[in-house]
Amino acid sequence: MVKIDPYKHKERYIKWKKESKKGIPEISKYDSDLILKYLEDMEMGLNVAGSTKKGSRSYVRLNSLKIRLISLSRRFKEEYGIEKITDVIESQVHKFFTGMRNGTILKQDKKPYKSTGDFVKIFKAFWHWWQKINKKRGIEILDITADLDTSCNKPEWVYLTEEQVKKLCENTTYKYKVFIMFLFDSGIRAPTELMNIRVSDLYNDCKEVNIRDEISKTFGRRIKLMICSDLIKEYIKSQKLKLDDYLFKINPTAVNQHLKRTAKRVLGDKKSPAGQRYSELTMYDFRHCSCCYWLPRYKSESALKFRFGWKKSDKIHYYSEMLGMRDTISEEDLLIDVAKTEIEKRLTKSENDKEILQERVDSMEMQMKKILRVVNGMVVRVGV
Repeated sequence: MVKIDPYKHKERYIKWKKESKKGIPEISKYDSDLILKYLEDMEMGLNVAGSTKKGSRSYVRLNSLKIRLISLSRRFKEEYGIEKITDVIESQVHKFFTGMRNGTILKQDKKPYKSTGDFVKIFKAFWHWWQKINKKRGIEILDITADLDTSCNKPEWVYLTEEQVKKLCENTTYKYKVFIMFLFDSGIRAPTELMNIRVSDLYNDCKEVNIRDEISKTFGRRIKLMICSDLIKEYIKSQKLKLDDYLFKINPTAVNQHLKRTAKRVLGDKKSPAGQRYSELTMYDFRHCSCCYWLPRYKSESALKFRFGWKKSDKIHYYSEMLGMRDTISEEDLLIDVAKTEIEKRLTKSENDKEILQERVDSMEMQMKKILRVVNGMVVRVGV
């Protein structure tokens, strides 16, 4: 099956690559040749740093690499008059990324950068590649990126309670009601995983959905639909969908615009507890909200990670920020523990009493056997 690429990462990268054969505009020929060579190696998984994963990079990653490296090439020239990106020195690199973080270096639209950490990580990866290919030539290159701060500020998002999700559903169309409840219930990555779900991926009378390995960012998983299964079943019938049909055929941009309008109309334009305004609601926010909903309901961390397709535990806090959590201990819980302790004591006493009683019974049986032997002996002598 062909995987749907909602943002056309592959198509965009291949098109850009063809257009850049004669050089990347707005940067020096040296930087153009070097960045193209770097991207070519990343496509094949060549000369990657020892601490990073092996293999070719995805088109998502390749697009991110080329956009940020071209931007850095231009900005280094603007700030320091550098024609070659590899001529930048350690102090300049630190000064530049510090400026990005504190707002003294702005984007071309005069707005502050929100993803300085991503720029730093990409420059570090590029520099380590530069070190590696030079080492093969017998040239040692100093690592000027060792002390760079790679931390990222977590983007703000829209937090919705279960009641707010239901309120949205009550104030939108039938199709969007089903769509929203599926996102909230499953916690699926949208639009990447979502758009590749077919009717044939639903099992057990629409009570389970199989997120196939080939459409997942991390790993495939079959999870239970505990909230929306009846809605999904009715939706499939009403839309007359067949097994090979995609469950939701959507335009991500149009869907996000509809969600923003609906959220603003229903919930207002104030900030949600996660920092982002309700009017900025997107599909991906429902993955955050779903994590908040399921976190207190799952008994094990590993089971929650499986549902959301996470390999690391830190993703749980990243997506939930513990919003909606509360202290659930109660007097009943304490009484249960006290009662349990008392029962255990009684059971122990009962076991001890049982052992003592058994010893007494055994002793009485032995005495009865002795008496029986004496009586039998007397009977024999009288009979003689």
